Amino acid sequence: MGIVILLIMLAGVVLMLTGKLPTAFALVILGVVIALVAGAPLSGENSVLDTVLQEGAGKLAATMIAILLGSWLGRLLDETGIAGTLVRKIVEFGGDRPTLVALGVLVVSALIGTVTGSAPAAMLAGIIGIPAMIAVGVPKVTAAGTILMGIAAGMPFELPVWQFFSTALDLPVDTVRSFMLKLFPFAAAFAVLFVLVETRRRGVEHAWSLRSADAAADRRPSRRERLGDAPWYALFTPLVPLVLALVLDVPIIPSLLAGVLFALVTTTRPRDMNKRLLRTLYSAFDVAAAPITLFVAIGVLLAAVSLPGSIETLEPLVKNVSPQNPVLFVIVFAALVPLCLYRGPLNVYGLGAGIAGVLIATGIYPAVAVLGLMASYNQVFGVADPTSTQTVWSAQYSGVKPQQVMVRTLPYVWGVALGGLIVTASLYV
Repeated sequence: MGIVILLIMLAGVVLMLTGKLPTAFALVILGVVIALVAGAPLSGENSVLDTVLQEGAGKLAATMIAILLGSWLGRLLDETGIAGTLVRKIVEFGGDRPTLVALGVLVVSALIGTVTGSAPAAMLAGIIGIPAMIAVGVPKVTAAGTILMGIAAGMPFELPVWQFFSTALDLPVDTVRSFMLKLFPFAAAFAVLFVLVETRRRGVEHAWSLRSADAAADRRPSRRERLGDAPWYALFTPLVPLVLALVLDVPIIPSLLAGVLFALVTTTRPRDMNKRLLRTLYSAFDVAAAPITLFVAIGVLLAAVSLPGSIETLEPLVKNVSPQNPVLFVIVFAALVPLCLYRGPLNVYGLGAGIAGVLIATGIYPAVAVLGLMASYNQVFGVADPTSTQTVWSAQYSGVKPQQVMVRTLPYVWGVALGGLIVTASLYV
């Protein structure tokens, strides 16, 4: 029966890869079918309706709220001009030195990546950053990759990601934070290495991205751009939730709320605060709708693979194929890195979440080892997956194909994943 469940998972991967079903729909269907195959009753304890659908749908509620607040803060960074000001100041400081400009944009992208992820983060850093990099001679693919590598460098400190791993893997936030601090040096080092190597690899290319140029020309200046830069003290906004959660040990949701209030108070007149709060909150719902839907589906899948029948069925099969030796752990899972691309079976925001649930529920690895595995893979997905929204946007805005960005960035994020796997194996396996 375990093989049947694995075949069902494989069918789900095919449906997602071929676009026959949206990822969220496919995950919900997988959860229901897996529960039925595992012998779960229709209703009652450990059932399809009550446990998988009812409880599973709200399993990641804290993550959904964190995603919404991160999106809200991202909308404020955009509307108040904080993100644009950060990028412009860095570009002005770099002058006409391509490597320095790219490193500056990388740092700003990392700061924004601690607040929000996906396409909104790429747009906040890239709308100004990508044309500026291309204008001083940074190759187009490198410009897109710089934005993505920067966001990924900030991802270990992205509070909604902490909340997701904490809830999905049933781990204390302190444990998630501890591993992310160990992962960050790899993400930062390979991001800087990417800029240093790729800006010199093909030399300076004084060519403008037509797509970026046209977009910049067609876009009317917003009110914040006409009024000028955001106040200097408002530029600390991305650091506020990070310092509260990382240094002062404030819970994630209050930390994000503090960031929202800081951005508002430092940029908005009292009489305009109410309108701005509501306007940006409503816009945040538009941004957060897709990931929240996905987290509902992931919760359903996690509930299904955690059922007693699923665990009993899958445990012997999974145990036989999971490496227990630390060296083999690193070798095997490093070799499987490409399976998190193209919404593959190890994509943590897809079927990978279900696999993580199986590994924990069956006791194959301790939960913190699964955290290390999934967080390492997430670094690859967040940069090199040609189907992820931030990769698609960055590539198209730079005037290149997502596959070109994947080829150029994959060796670097593979290195990040390898570093995370080595840390995981040495400490937790």
